[in-house]
Amino acid sequence: MTIQESIMPTIDATSDLDMKLEVVVIPVSDVDRAKTFYTGLGWRLDADVSGSDGFRVVQVTPPGSPCSVIFGSRITSAQPGSAQGLHLIVSDIELAHAALASRGAEMSGVFHDAGGVFHRRETENRLPGPHPSRASYGSFASFSDPDGNGWIFQEVTNRLPGRIDAKGAVYVSSADLASALRRAAAAHGEHEKRTGGNHDENWPDWYSQYMIAEQSGSELPT
Repeated sequence: MTIQESIMPTIDATSDLDMKLEVVVIPVSDVDRAKTFYTGLGWRLDADVSGSDGFRVVQVTPPGSPCSVIFGSRITSAQPGSAQGLHLIVSDIELAHAALASRGAEMSGVFHDAGGVFHRRETENRLPGPHPSRASYGSFASFSDPDGNGWIFQEVTNRLPGRIDAKGAVYVSSADLASALRRAAAAHGEHEKRTGGNHDENWPDWYSQYMIAEQSGSELPT
């Protein structure tokens, strides 16, 4: 054993280590055209920096996303349009579809997979409309940028266990929170029917328990 090895800290392979996806790089052929397209969708422009020899970096961020998107010139050797299957998570697939269509994106229709789980490549096995039971993770819509880089909306309303800290809930926008409140209100209405239809004065507690359980993927209150 070397001296360096003897003083290096022992790393437990099971120890917690956050690895947060920060940036996705997409290849484009026309930087200004891509910039116009993505900012036209309402994505925040974070940076537009040029360097020597035609080097340029543009960074944009989708609303509510902790991960940003970078494109430019001389930053990747990938072919323009080759980025596919980039997922944007939304709480209401139909609202998201309408919002981007109104901003000029050429959207597919809302769809789900015939197998009822994830979607397959291109349009294989697609069925029109959202998932029949509106199951979380099961409804999609797609669009592409001017180069053909492909994006997918996926509706997620109830996270699988382990995806969100069970101790709290995170809502990335007022629209996301409003959708969660509407789902909690609908579930609470069913709860009141089951308990005799009496007004529940403790509904704020019930709402909060439901919303945190939904976000964390734990068992929902009934």
